[in-house]
Amino acid sequence: MALEISPQGRPAPALPLAASAAPPLVAPGAGIPAAVDRDRDLLDGNAVRSVDRAASLLLALGECPGEAGVTELARRLGLHKSTASRLLATLQRRGLVEQDEESGKYRLGLVVIRLAERAERTLDLRGIALPELERLARVTRETVSLGIVEGDACLTVAQVDGPNMVACPDWTGRTTPLHCVASGKILLAAMAERDVLRIARPGLSARTERTITGLEALLEELARVRRRGFATAFSEWIEGTNGVAVPVADARGRVIASIGVWGPAFRVTAGRVAEIVASARQTAAAVTVRLGGAVA
Repeated sequence: MALEISPQGRPAPALPLAASAAPPLVAPGAGIPAAVDRDRDLLDGNAVRSVDRAASLLLALGECPGEAGVTELARRLGLHKSTASRLLATLQRRGLVEQDEESGKYRLGLVVIRLAERAERTLDLRGIALPELERLARVTRETVSLGIVEGDACLTVAQVDGPNMVACPDWTGRTTPLHCVASGKILLAAMAERDVLRIARPGLSARTERTITGLEALLEELARVRRRGFATAFSEWIEGTNGVAVPVADARGRVIASIGVWGPAFRVTAGRVAEIVASARQTAAAVTVRLGGAVA
């Protein structure tokens, strides 16, 4: 056997090969009986299945016009009644569903409503709408904007220019009066009349000769907007600039924004209104769907 020389000059005994060799690598799961591994996979699969069934119950309750009983829900989802009852009891303990004491039927709980409200607050409306606005700008070849109510004005939160050579000013982050732009009229038309009266009470400023400045004329215009489902503003904000707008609804069907298509009067003409409205409505519907709403 070969000897190694220690730093002190004395021979040092060589380690046996078995002791000096690196320990063999152990494969993950080695040493675990196959039966235990199978049981763990089975438990994981059951847990995922239970979560999927619980989620299906919540979705089914959300689609019901009112309350629903265990038997109805079990039949709709193809579950055993006992399984549905057990899952509903668990969801009830968490506040996700509530049970009527008299009928014994279930409905969505307040926790779901709070979660929905939180989800709505965290949704990035601009980010959701931007790809759709870009598509609309390509289709109409005009400037497209997304407006929301900010105080008593219309705030432009996104703008996409069309491919035409004559571009419009960028209004992103800037406000315009509600009463004299198409997007603003859409937002006004969705308000309660008392809010419209409050906004109009100090007076409606005239921006051009065509601006609506009288309360009665404004109320008539808003009634027309509600009836038609779109708004127009031809040279009412800036002379020679025309606009057409449609509403955007959220998951609850409330108007939360407006999509406007606007440009020079020689391009955005009365003859193009129907065409622009049809395209803008498709865009608004796509944004509503992405916000979790349904399109009639």
